[in-house]
Amino acid sequence: MVIQGLLAASLVVSGAPAAVSNDAPAAGAKARVDCAKVTCLALTFDDGPGKRTGALLDVLKREHVPATFFLMGKHVEELPKVVKRTMAEGHAIGNHTYSHPSLPTLLDQEIIDEIRLTQDAIQQVTGRRPRMFRPPYGNTDDRVLRLAGSQDLSQVLWTGTTLDWKLRDPAKIKAAVLRLAKPNGVILMHDTVPQTVQAMPTILKELKKRGYHLVTVPTLLGGRTPDAGVSFP
Repeated sequence: MVIQGLLAASLVVSGAPAAVSNDAPAAGAKARVDCAKVTCLALTFDDGPGKRTGALLDVLKREHVPATFFLMGKHVEELPKVVKRTMAEGHAIGNHTYSHPSLPTLLDQEIIDEIRLTQDAIQQVTGRRPRMFRPPYGNTDDRVLRLAGSQDLSQVLWTGTTLDWKLRDPAKIKAAVLRLAKPNGVILMHDTVPQTVQAMPTILKELKKRGYHLVTVPTLLGGRTPDAGVSFP
């Protein structure tokens, strides 16, 4: 499904306290962006929280940029204060499973357990349950999507991945982001990669210079909740 066709949809439920619907601008940010009127791009970060996440949050706060973080349950349990800060500073939060397995290789109950344990961990820290889910490695199929939907989750993939975990070079990671950037795009990075965090200040400045409004996935998709079990972009 193409993001452009989903601009009327969103992963946020207004007035639904059980879901992570926090999509306020990052600390110090200006008013909410209307991506139907301006050129938007969503930066997303997987596998955290980690020891570099705080430094990334510092950069995002300084540049007034909200992002979307897909968290692993076991890391949420290890670094709850970072998760609280992530939400408090206006970033969107999604589920990236508990231990990062390739979900299509698991039994149904194992998939549900990976998802549910992470939902529980995030709720324990934030008081809310995510409505976004991203499968590890992007490995998914109809069964995984159906089971995620059974947990009231929509699946969020990406329009471009930087392969930052492989590049491990700030200049190359920056070049990858700029190459992948496009209107209504969703770019995948990892807050666990030190070089990604190192490159972020210049990445953000260059994207802004090119006219991009950097937003969360919910803002990109415009304010309403798609049905659970929907996958996009």
